[in-house]
Amino acid sequence: MTQITQDHQTPRRWRLSYGQKIFLLATVPLVLAASAIAVLVSVQSRALAEQEIALLEDRLLEAKQSELANYMSLARTSIGHIYGNALPDDEAAKTRVIQILAAMTYGTDGFFFVYDYDGTNLVSPKQTYLINKNWWDVTNREGRYVVRDLIGTARAGGGIQEYAWPKPSTGQTAQMYSYVIGLQDWRWAVGTGIWIDDVVAQVATARAITEARIQRTFLLIALITLVSLLMVFVSGLWINIRERRLADAKLKELTQRIFDTQEEERGRVARELHDGISQILIGVRYAMDLAARRLKTGKAGVSDSLYTSTKGLNDAISEVRRISRDLRPGVLDDLGLGPALKTLTEDFSARTGILTQFETVVFRNRLTADAKTALYRVAQEALTNIERHADANSVTIKLFGHRRGATLRVEDDGIGMRNAAARPDRGMGLRNMAERIEHLDGTLRVLSTSKGTLIEAQLPPKHLLAASQSASNQRAESA
Repeated sequence: MTQITQDHQTPRRWRLSYGQKIFLLATVPLVLAASAIAVLVSVQSRALAEQEIALLEDRLLEAKQSELANYMSLARTSIGHIYGNALPDDEAAKTRVIQILAAMTYGTDGFFFVYDYDGTNLVSPKQTYLINKNWWDVTNREGRYVVRDLIGTARAGGGIQEYAWPKPSTGQTAQMYSYVIGLQDWRWAVGTGIWIDDVVAQVATARAITEARIQRTFLLIALITLVSLLMVFVSGLWINIRERRLADAKLKELTQRIFDTQEEERGRVARELHDGISQILIGVRYAMDLAARRLKTGKAGVSDSLYTSTKGLNDAISEVRRISRDLRPGVLDDLGLGPALKTLTEDFSARTGILTQFETVVFRNRLTADAKTALYRVAQEALTNIERHADANSVTIKLFGHRRGATLRVEDDGIGMRNAAARPDRGMGLRNMAERIEHLDGTLRVLSTSKGTLIEAQLPPKHLLAASQSASNQRAESA
């Protein structure tokens, strides 16, 4: 009989009081909501930050490549009149070119280098231990035959290489970009390089700032949750005390009062849950705004990243919308390919002074998104090549649709490209254009003479939308 009494008493020890139930009812959803918000904020912030960091890295590397191209253009200008008038065996001309390139240094680590096609270094003003030695069979720390690759690129017409190489100022090996061209008559590879360890450092700093911001957000969420739990606990404690006083004073009305109190407290707890969660979201938003203001005086782009993160969090408050961060031009999405190309040509003409004419038949919403992007990038790359290499006075861009699909033509009156018609993938820019168009089952033609160059990209009809689809897209964009 005693055993039975103990068995009945044991479960009672674990029964929750009314105040404990209220406390759990209030705290469990609160803790779960706070945890879900913390995870969501972490995932969304990291995703947005990685997009921003990737864009930052791309922009920095593009700036490095543009800087390399400018240096190489300067070198070509400096030696062009000598090389262009010299014979393959003109030793005096070679000596003058070596002297000019050896004297052309910039910054702490910038210089020009020259290798003959056998791998022997002829010019290296800031790493003189390389001069007059053959480096054909020498590898860097990654096991890569750097000189072989540079010479191969020079033989193929020139381009950019990335590899690890000792930095003159520190002696430490770091990643660098080199732009190399070939003087085919002399069998020389001429190039210059820029170390990108500063880019790596900036990207690492951006990631560290992102992690610190996420950790700070976690701490703020945890603090707000803790304060809310304390408030719920104090409220529950107050309820228990109040109930006991009411029970002692009005024992006869206990049953009815319990029912009334339960209904009253359920409504109050529901309001507290709603208000508590809203306060957490508002507090997080305030914290992100505060972080943006504190970082506003930092490096360029940081405040934009924080603003984007804050916007993403606002979207999370209203059921979390997916944020799309396209390196696409806004006008391409908002107004279509025609206006985007018109803006591109106007900017190109204003920047370069080259007379640029754009002709099109308006069919903005008739192209798929991939087709618009591909044709825009082809025009963009073509104008870049014209600006750098064509020495043109005028450029004409035509865009039109037809039964066979859509066609983009870019024509200039420059000096042309050697063997471009036979090998449209010769240069990096042309290769990129060809790959973009081939990916969409289109064709790219490059016709070049001494009087100019024509680049024609054609996409098949499957990339033209039907009229109904076009109208739907237009309504969607208007919305």
